[in-house]
Amino acid sequence: MSALDVLDWRRQVSALYAEVRRQAADDPRRAHDTWRAGRDRLFAVHPASPLLPADREAFTGLPVAPYEADLRFTVEVQPPADDDEQAFSYPTGTDGVAPFTRAGTVDLPGVGRLAVWWLGTYGGGIFLPVRDALAGRTTFGGGRYVLDTVKGADLGGEDRTLVVDLNFAYNPSCAYDPDWACPLAPPANHVDVELPVGELVRG
Repeated sequence: MSALDVLDWRRQVSALYAEVRRQAADDPRRAHDTWRAGRDRLFAVHPASPLLPADREAFTGLPVAPYEADLRFTVEVQPPADDDEQAFSYPTGTDGVAPFTRAGTVDLPGVGRLAVWWLGTYGGGIFLPVRDALAGRTTFGGGRYVLDTVKGADLGGEDRTLVVDLNFAYNPSCAYDPDWACPLAPPANHVDVELPVGELVRG
């Protein structure tokens, strides 16, 4: 895997999410099908796929749950409170220590409060992970990513709003290759409810 492979992966992911945003304006379920098919294709054939070579040979698609419309939200980002966790950092495998500062909070009805983070390295980006009550059983133990805009995972929004569609939650690369060290969901992104949507883990 070369730097240009990673560049092409990011281009394709960005293009996939652009198409997802376009389709989701009229039909979020169709957009979810497009997302799932696009990720399966990238994982199966792209040289920057996080799958280990042995796992690619038997790969037939990522385990993604059916779409649930009531877990799509368009929410305003509220300013962080004084007593909120304001920052965290995470040592990564390739990018050194990734620093995050809290950009705000979103309240998802029936789910809970999630911190919205800003990646403080060059270029920056919004980062919104979630770790739910199924973590370590049917969802990845370290939590999943919903938004990671520096990598192209952006579901849209306007002004101070974000589209937070939990059906698009996906596993970080370290779920597939232990050589990766990925930022995981901090305590401010843990919720006590089960979220059996998005990308799951194989039983």
